[in-house]
Amino acid sequence: MPQRASNLETLLMSLEILKRIPRGRKISAPELHRQLEAAGFVRDLRTVQRQLDSLSEHFEIERDDRSRPYGYSWKPQSFGLALPTLNEQESVLLTLAEQQLHSILPAKLMKSMEGFFDQARLRSQSALDKRKPGPWLDKVRVVSLYPRLLPPVLQEGIFENVSNALYSDHWLEIDYRNASGRRTSARVMPLGLAQQGARLLLACRFDGYQDDRSLSLHRMDRAKDTGISFERPPDFDLERYDDEGRFGFGQGKTIQLVFRLPAEPALHLKESPLSSDQKVVEVNGQYEFRASVVESRQLRWWLRGFGKQLTLISPKSLLDED
Repeated sequence: MPQRASNLETLLMSLEILKRIPRGRKISAPELHRQLEAAGFVRDLRTVQRQLDSLSEHFEIERDDRSRPYGYSWKPQSFGLALPTLNEQESVLLTLAEQQLHSILPAKLMKSMEGFFDQARLRSQSALDKRKPGPWLDKVRVVSLYPRLLPPVLQEGIFENVSNALYSDHWLEIDYRNASGRRTSARVMPLGLAQQGARLLLACRFDGYQDDRSLSLHRMDRAKDTGISFERPPDFDLERYDDEGRFGFGQGKTIQLVFRLPAEPALHLKESPLSSDQKVVEVNGQYEFRASVVESRQLRWWLRGFGKQLTLISPKSLLDED
């Protein structure tokens, strides 16, 4: 029986390796070793190398041994181990998903999926290249409503450790500096990750406290996944946390916002309302908006962006200095 289990594990690992062999580029044994570990197959590098050499003898796998580490890829005319359930449209969707999800999925999970993304990308590209006048992925893009900002620089290993601790419900040890430069060392429960424009924010709960806070990943000087599990608080809900404006530096307080704008800047808000209960009436050539929104510092910044075009009616305190 033990031998049979060992053979099954070897077979499963062989399938994982075959799924991750790329077409059109090469992958090395160390790269495959890292991907397999992320997928839960803990083997030493030498074992992965032996398995690759063995598979190369039985499948149409090309080994480039001109320099170390050797590179492996499917031969140009081979069928490989493709994703048979994906059609052209699904391959495009998976490729677009990779672009959107790379910064909010656990680093280990994205690493373990590299082989699938490679195959989907090549499959969608080869299929769509046959259609004139050009490939679909060159014709679609997600654009920002505001000036595009470059993402803040993260310290090496921060995202990997934060995302892995979040995925596994492990306590996270951090060294953090706030906007004022004050430094704090603490142990936190990672509860949720959000991408806000160019920034990544972690919703978390400090050890010994019951309130939840948001921390910017780029302000972390150190983040260590302790490997120690915690019980996720049943009262925390990431969607509610966001709806309450907590990522926008709010405390969940809903207010009735009333303001006026000239016709041109008002058009955008008429087309994309602030809330489901938004009301708009025309008053003396301007448009008056009433909407239930969450009070937050982010809301104040947004209102100030209209400058003298905006007339705030209620609550007046929103435009007071912070």
